[in-house]
Amino acid sequence: MKRLKTSGSVLVATGIFLSRIAGLVRERVFAHYFGNSMYADAYKAAARIPNYLQNLFGEGVLSASFIPVYSRLVAAGDAEEAGRVAGAIGAILALLTSVLVLIGVFAAPLMTTLFAAGFKGATRDLTIQLVRILFPGVGMLVMSAWTLGILNSHHKFLLSYTAPVLWNAAIIASLLFFHQHRSLSQFAVAVTWGNVVGCAIQFLVQLPLVLKLVPHLRFVFDWGSESVRRVLKSFPPIFTARGVVQISAWVDSQLASYLPIGSMAALTYAQTIYMLPISLFGMAVSAAELPAMSSALGSEEEISAALRKRLAHGLGQIAYFVVPSAVAFLALGDVIVGAIYQSGKFHHSDTLFVWGILAGSTVGLLAGTLGRLYSSAYYALRDTRTPLRFALVRVALTLTLGVLFAFPLPRWIGIDPKWGVAGLTASAGIAAWVEFFLLRRKMRRRIGAVDFSPALILKLWIAAAIAAGIAFFAKHRIHYLARTDHPLIIAVYILAPYGLIYLLLTHVFRVPQAKALLGRMRRG
Repeated sequence: MKRLKTSGSVLVATGIFLSRIAGLVRERVFAHYFGNSMYADAYKAAARIPNYLQNLFGEGVLSASFIPVYSRLVAAGDAEEAGRVAGAIGAILALLTSVLVLIGVFAAPLMTTLFAAGFKGATRDLTIQLVRILFPGVGMLVMSAWTLGILNSHHKFLLSYTAPVLWNAAIIASLLFFHQHRSLSQFAVAVTWGNVVGCAIQFLVQLPLVLKLVPHLRFVFDWGSESVRRVLKSFPPIFTARGVVQISAWVDSQLASYLPIGSMAALTYAQTIYMLPISLFGMAVSAAELPAMSSALGSEEEISAALRKRLAHGLGQIAYFVVPSAVAFLALGDVIVGAIYQSGKFHHSDTLFVWGILAGSTVGLLAGTLGRLYSSAYYALRDTRTPLRFALVRVALTLTLGVLFAFPLPRWIGIDPKWGVAGLTASAGIAAWVEFFLLRRKMRRRIGAVDFSPALILKLWIAAAIAAGIAFFAKHRIHYLARTDHPLIIAVYILAPYGLIYLLLTHVFRVPQAKALLGRMRRG
């Protein structure tokens, strides 16, 4: 069983890695053609709306309410009841998303106001047009989250997490195919249609395997099943909890819309990068552990012991990779941003701007990823209210600090107002730490202390800081070593040694995760 769980996190990480790499390619091509223009702002604002809904339904409601119930049925071998539950939830989601799509299409001006109230004139008009096009794709993304929940429960992780590669490919294809002989406004519309096509492909590619795994699947509104009622009963608190979490992203979007042109696009470019470690390690480990933790059986003490063991293992995995990511974003962010985006209409000045936003995100990067795993543990215990309460605290802090850091603070310290967008990411990071400590303290009272040593974290920070110091020095000598100004080549010269030095130092410090990683590398 341990081998299965471990391989599950690896498969999730592999799938997410492939989809995120495809996403970085997509963003590079997009930045090449649109840069930090008003057209980029409009598209990024419109595209954030389906992202909110996908995160809300996919990671939130379905992961936390459907998977624990469905996983237990699968583990118990009750295929008929599992198919009944999957079909009922699928039918309810299909109805819900149909209504959602209609509302989104007809209420696009209101949606634009809700998510980007600061947009005016041509930027607002284009955003409204793009929102109307995108909403049919929202339905496909929500149903894709349903297929992901089923596949994860059957430990079929790879397909569900690599399906977004096809979504990214559709957008990339539209960028490359439609960039000629069109105004930037027409170009943005064409790319948006490519987005919708990609959403449909992402759902449809998963459906055949779902139908194969769930032979008793029937799309009916079945309210008689106790399992279905159990899932639906947990919907409201989890929906509210995940909705609260999405409010943090909504706050960032709204405040960024009032900042100078290019702020919304730059914020999205930065988020694409700092979501990489969150997705690869926070989401991957949490997604793989949720079915495992939900399937824990036995007495209360036995379940608590199993959860402590899974939490300790998962927290160590996450921290080992997220700590060097945070240090790299802070010290070497210009190298990373330049390698990914600097091309065409995305200039060096844009690279520095996005680096500043990325540096702000490092404040809460570790807390945000560790907090995801703790939330999964609560959901495995069928406790949906505790994450909700602490999420409310996080949102209140994000809103209060976000307004302070985005607007008066730049003026008080005498810097360009556009840097207020970096304050948004920093304020969200502070709030993430508060939420993490609250989640950890409550979980400790419930299941006991988790064996997660502060000494381990200190070793990771020291190793990452030493590696970054060497890489930072090399960054200022790189033109003599590489004899090129190409951002991608420079990144290879700097980031590869950074990662290698971190790996070797953590091995010297006898960090267990380093030993395990080196062992897998030798066997591979």
